[in-house]
Amino acid sequence: MANTAQAKKRVRQTAKRRGQNFGLRSRLRTAIKSVRKAIAAGDKSLAEAVFSKAMSVIDSTASKGIIHKNKASRHKSRLSGAVKAMG
Repeated sequence: MANTAQAKKRVRQTAKRRGQNFGLRSRLRTAIKSVRKAIAAGDKSLAEAVFSKAMSVIDSTASKGIIHKNKASRHKSRLSGAVKAMG
């Protein structure tokens, strides 16, 4: 348990930041799932629309340090390839 005022403050800050990161990570996963669901449904126009929204979510998540930039790039590449492969 934290004893000093500084340690208590760090506990509060960490808990707050963890909650924010959890929300951002959840938003990222939801965006990726929505693109995959549109691809599975076979609706290319919907997939492209959802894909463009997911790109901004992925980029913002990476810029805030929630995920690594290479992981963000990998997600974007694979989703882009899947949308393009729909024909």
